[in-house]
Amino acid sequence: MDNIELQFTRMVKEYRKTIYTVCYFYSKDTEEVNDMFQEVLINLWKGFEKFRGDSSLKTWIWRVSLNTCNNHERKKKRSVHTIPLSIDIDLYNDDDDHSKQIQMLYDRINRLDVFDRAIILLWLENMSYQDIANVVGITLSNVSTRLFRIKEQLKSMSNK
Repeated sequence: MDNIELQFTRMVKEYRKTIYTVCYFYSKDTEEVNDMFQEVLINLWKGFEKFRGDSSLKTWIWRVSLNTCNNHERKKKRSVHTIPLSIDIDLYNDDDDHSKQIQMLYDRINRLDVFDRAIILLWLENMSYQDIANVVGITLSNVSTRLFRIKEQLKSMSNK
């Protein structure tokens, strides 16, 4: 394995949960999540050598993951039947009380529009407001305002 492949493999190992989390927010269907995960990896590979470090690696991975999943959503109407790739990972399939609370939160988040979903997902990953602004392409003050509104919206939702 040459150096670039080794670096890419290390990056994927370090950020695979982040990538999977983004994909999971766009679908609960395991096959579809796996398809999106694979698309994200392909897009990361295509851009890996061109990554200049203008932002952090984490920010770049978030942006590629979100853009890939957004594009996947837009293409869904024109989808072609595919053969599923088995990844055998489901980070959110636990039955304890904490996992159930997390699942309820994610169910609420999934009812948000795609842009707000991306913002709250980045915030839940403890990204700074500036990093969130860089990933989604809005101003720092807009991030603060949107997060306040998103949190209020989530509080007002029922669990159904």
